[in-house]
Amino acid sequence: MTATHTRPAPGTAGSPVVPGARRRPRAREAMPYLLLAPAVLALIILLGWPAVNVVVTSFRKLDLGELTRGEFTWIGFDNYAQILANPEFWTVTARTVVFTACIVAATVAGALLLALLMKHVPAVPRVVLQVSLLLAWAMPQLAATTVFQWIFDQQYGILNKTLVLLGFDTFAGNSWFSSGTSTLTVVGILIVWQAVPFVAMTLYAALLGVPKDLYESAGIDGAGGWQTFTSITWPHLKPVLMIVTFLSILWDFKVFSQVWAMREGGPDGGSTTLPVMQYLEGIAGKHFGVAAAVSVLMVLVLVVVCAQYLRLLLRSQEVEL
Repeated sequence: MTATHTRPAPGTAGSPVVPGARRRPRAREAMPYLLLAPAVLALIILLGWPAVNVVVTSFRKLDLGELTRGEFTWIGFDNYAQILANPEFWTVTARTVVFTACIVAATVAGALLLALLMKHVPAVPRVVLQVSLLLAWAMPQLAATTVFQWIFDQQYGILNKTLVLLGFDTFAGNSWFSSGTSTLTVVGILIVWQAVPFVAMTLYAALLGVPKDLYESAGIDGAGGWQTFTSITWPHLKPVLMIVTFLSILWDFKVFSQVWAMREGGPDGGSTTLPVMQYLEGIAGKHFGVAAAVSVLMVLVLVVVCAQYLRLLLRSQEVEL
């Protein structure tokens, strides 16, 4: 009888061990983290380090004199106490929250209507609408602010002249910047006009992803327009709508250029928002420690405002997964 020899299975006792065979899976698992490491390091340097510096500065007395002399006096929570004890801070905070809520709601509602319109109009009007939206979105902020100042000008504005021609004689020489509320209304219209294109195009892209078979099935079942929207369009559109709403809150809460360029927070501080207040304290007033404290408080206010919404957003994504 001849003896038969069987080769041991890999990984069992007596089997030959290939050098590096067990190291390859570990190296393969670590490869994604190694590839992401440079980007993460760049984000930490470019975003994390300045944020830490702002927090540290908020605990120091850092005016122009201290900055030029290189003195960094640690004063603890004195900057925060000074800001929180100022009644104007709470007025400006409430104004900023209400202003942000109004322009976000107007932006999302207008963008949703335009996205639905682009979905149902023929090709030529849709292309014209899309080009118009892109041109509005691409217009520089300061240029758009200047155009809106001309439109709403008290003496030479085209809006007052048009309203007078339509028979509304009370608008002759009407000042649209006589109060903080009216000034913020004009600024809000400007911001909505520039923010709607991005949100509308994003929602339109989401609408294009809805399967046409679902609409055909709904039509066969006799569903009306509103029933089709609530049962098919809205469930597919809701996740994207929540994301663009969250992004709009972040963007609109820290709007500065349009508010400052329109009336510099006037008249009499009636249109001052938290970003403008931060600028007045920091750059204009040379109180950099106080301005840093305002920045930290802005972040905290934004976290409080967005906490519930962010929780709903994360919960909806978990349900989808």
